[in-house]
Amino acid sequence: MRIYHHLQDLPVFNNLVLTQGTFDGVHTGHKHVLQKVVEKARSAGGESMLLTFYPHPRLVLYPEDNSLRLLSTLEEKARLVAACGIDHLLVLPFTDEVARLSPLDFVRSVLVEKLNVHNIVVGYDHRFGRNREGSFNDLVEMGMMFNFSVDEIPASEIDHIAISSTRIRQALLQGDLKLANELLGHHYELSGTVVHGRKLGREIGFPTANIQPTEPFKLIPSTGVYMVRCHIGVENFNGVMNIGNNPTIPGKGFSIEAHLFDFMDNIYDIAVRFEIIQFIRAEQKFENVEELKEKIQQDVETAKAAFQHL
Repeated sequence: MRIYHHLQDLPVFNNLVLTQGTFDGVHTGHKHVLQKVVEKARSAGGESMLLTFYPHPRLVLYPEDNSLRLLSTLEEKARLVAACGIDHLLVLPFTDEVARLSPLDFVRSVLVEKLNVHNIVVGYDHRFGRNREGSFNDLVEMGMMFNFSVDEIPASEIDHIAISSTRIRQALLQGDLKLANELLGHHYELSGTVVHGRKLGREIGFPTANIQPTEPFKLIPSTGVYMVRCHIGVENFNGVMNIGNNPTIPGKGFSIEAHLFDFMDNIYDIAVRFEIIQFIRAEQKFENVEELKEKIQQDVETAKAAFQHL
């Protein structure tokens, strides 16, 4: 899959079949849409594309609203989209200028003049352009004007997609990782950089990597201990992750820490990606560090046993 970040970087496309939207999380509903785009492109002897925006439009339109929480970073989204067989990903910078484009101007200046789109696949409630003024019917009329076709995804499928996104967020915040992963169709991911911590884990025999998330608006799952797989470059390592407020350690505060099995390398300042595979237990406060150490040992044994059955 080729990725573009600027309209001036685009090649000439052949019978381009396109869908557009945020596709946050690229969950099972999104994958269904992307597979339809791929199938239509193949039947037309053309190419497939997802047009998405970065940053998320809400961050530009409502800069004071800090409530947005994303299910995927741009890098995670790109990898998941590529796995669906999409040929091209256009990440259009969402700016005030783009936000001010009328529906007609957006279609003409981007979809027609820059992309020469052949077919657009959208949902029945699709809105686009300035203040989301453009409707599905507007897009159909513009298709007749500019010679492209429009395919509509049924209401039931679009409703399912919207419901899934909400349910995934709720499930992650409530500690129901199993449901979240089922709706996603893949393990929830958390990407970040390894930063220095207090090194208490090393002192008690369980060295941990402290993770600073790459995306400040990324949704962090509920506090607790999780079974994870860590990807470092082309290698991957199994482990356990604690997300929480560390109530046993006075003054430590919130952290995201992972202990990787049989791993002792120095990975400070290295980018890492975690698949969060299974919820092990809720966060607990222990009487002392010795009790905490015993519980971590149990968590490690629980995770290692579970990995043997994957």
